[in-house]
Amino acid sequence: MSESMNPSGARIGSYWYLPLLLGILFIALGIWVLFTPLESFLALAIFFAVTFLISGILEIVYAISNRRSLNKWGWSLAVGIVDLIIGIILVSTPAISMVVLPLYVGFGVLFRATLAIGWAFELKRREVPNWGWFLAVGLLGVLFALVMLWNPLFGGLTIVIYTGVALISIGVFQVFLSLRLKKYKDMW
Repeated sequence: MSESMNPSGARIGSYWYLPLLLGILFIALGIWVLFTPLESFLALAIFFAVTFLISGILEIVYAISNRRSLNKWGWSLAVGIVDLIIGIILVSTPAISMVVLPLYVGFGVLFRATLAIGWAFELKRREVPNWGWFLAVGLLGVLFALVMLWNPLFGGLTIVIYTGVALISIGVFQVFLSLRLKKYKDMW
């Protein structure tokens, strides 16, 4: 890209090594997660608990700050208080967080899988081709969610594996991005 097309004069690939370092960090973290499932699950459970705590605080602040402009600000306040209480309970007792996390994820997957089944039948009704794939994914999701809910140990292991694989995938993307930026750093 010429300097006239890039008004800032900066080359997009100048710092190509930063995504590389970030990618290596993500890959290392993903490998750590996969090879230390118990520690990783505890860390995820604590993160889950702290997220509820922070979410509750922010929801309360939002509700109170906007009480004059929101018609039903009390609902936001109530949700914030419930999230705050849940967050306090989960942070103060990590064992509860470790039990609740797979159930929370399991019910979330069950909800999304049920939506996928509903969408599959809606697509069938509208005569969209390949709607059966949506149905198959939805049914597999329901099965997977029920197994997670029935066996929380399996659910916890699944969460750890998914997190590890996701971190490694992000890392690989960052590494490939950095190599692509390095290759074209003088052109952009």
